Amino acid sequence: MKTLLTQTLTIGLVVLLGGQSMSAGNSSSNEAIDIGSRLELFVDRHLIDSLDGAELRMHRPQRLPLAASPLGAGAYSTVIKDGDLYRAYYRSDDSSYKGKRGYSGHPGEITCYAESRDGHEWAFPSLGLHEINGSRDNNVILAGLAPFSHNFSPFLDTRPGVAAEERYKALAGHPGYDRDAHGEGLHAFTSADGIRWRKTSDEPVIPYDRSWPHAFDSQNVSFWSEAEQLYVCYFRTWLTQHGKLRTISRTTSPDFVHWSKPNAMEPNRPGEHLYTSQTHPYFRAPHIYIALPTRFQPKRGNSTDILFMTTRAGSTSYERLFTEAFIRPGLDPGRWGNRSNYVALNVVPTGPAEMSIYHAKSRHRYVLRTDGFVSVGAGSAQGELVTKPLIFRGNELVLNVSTSAAGSLRVEVRGPDGQPVPGLGLDDCAPVVGDEIERIVGWKGNGSLGALAGTPVRLRFTMVECDLYSFRFR
Repeated sequence: MKTLLTQTLTIGLVVLLGGQSMSAGNSSSNEAIDIGSRLELFVDRHLIDSLDGAELRMHRPQRLPLAASPLGAGAYSTVIKDGDLYRAYYRSDDSSYKGKRGYSGHPGEITCYAESRDGHEWAFPSLGLHEINGSRDNNVILAGLAPFSHNFSPFLDTRPGVAAEERYKALAGHPGYDRDAHGEGLHAFTSADGIRWRKTSDEPVIPYDRSWPHAFDSQNVSFWSEAEQLYVCYFRTWLTQHGKLRTISRTTSPDFVHWSKPNAMEPNRPGEHLYTSQTHPYFRAPHIYIALPTRFQPKRGNSTDILFMTTRAGSTSYERLFTEAFIRPGLDPGRWGNRSNYVALNVVPTGPAEMSIYHAKSRHRYVLRTDGFVSVGAGSAQGELVTKPLIFRGNELVLNVSTSAAGSLRVEVRGPDGQPVPGLGLDDCAPVVGDEIERIVGWKGNGSLGALAGTPVRLRFTMVECDLYSFRFR
């Protein structure tokens, strides 16, 4: 898979043309950033001071052939990796329901469950929880509880000390077609096993506000943030600085009951509708939140595609290095129809060098190299990246990097004075050549960086025919 990913996933969109330089990021280039031993990706400008001859490249995921037993198709879906088990949740319809349809949150909507041991092939267990079409032989976990199956969005609560019976949580709700449906806001659900759920109260934990027209009419996502030590929810709102557009707001809670006043994130460009935000902590760097929203084109037959955005823990704005589509509709005519492109919540690991995104409509799985959303790259002419001052913990520098046979990367460590640390200059660095998810950088006669831990340093990367995806100290 490593060779396949290197060859097929380096199709990139660039944010900087080679030969130009850039100063980037919101914080001062002289202000040291404490990264500890965290993994850091180049999905934003947070750590970049300058680029010269190098570029930021977005890598589009590769669509794989349909599995023998693919994940079920549903508009709003979630995939959770719980230890060795992958759990999936998706919306479907009860064909035996004879009442009124055609609106969001109608009583015929149901929530289904699937599971997998490898993230490739899926099983649909007979749970016996709800009678559908005269039988309990089905994988339905929620039925007859309108409007909550419309956008039921669960997560695995990783908060230390969480009660066993609340190990899984979810938010669901909708303004509703019928105001008597008690769907005016987001309601909390809990579960011990991710299969048997209970609504925690009759009242919403995030009430609908009439000043938010069409709020919650989407998949509203939540999670426990290890970095913030809070529950975080990203939900659909409507109004933006560019007018009436589908957009995203954020709220937080210490207990999943009492939620803060929302902040409008508004990542929209003029005229741009954003449906599901699918914002979630990246599994290898939970202080970085990945977002894969659906971009909606109402004047083009309601066609859609998928964007790539990020935000960091505690931030009230998104970073959009790239405004182009991350996943295009593609050659399948069916993907050009009304609302035909959504991806499931969560990017999950499905191999030692691979992570997966699940297309909720087509049932296809898309794969990327681990950490492979964005790289800093250079072609045959040398490029250079210099970081802002960093404070780290650890003894060695580890890179996720790919070079060509003729390419290479070297690293220089600079001290607070901006000069190379003796023994850690470019000429001292053993050239990095190859393709590895974890490559330890070496310098001549200097086996440890531990003496510099806690001291501000800058990293200077020089590269030729190379993509650098992430780095960390350990």
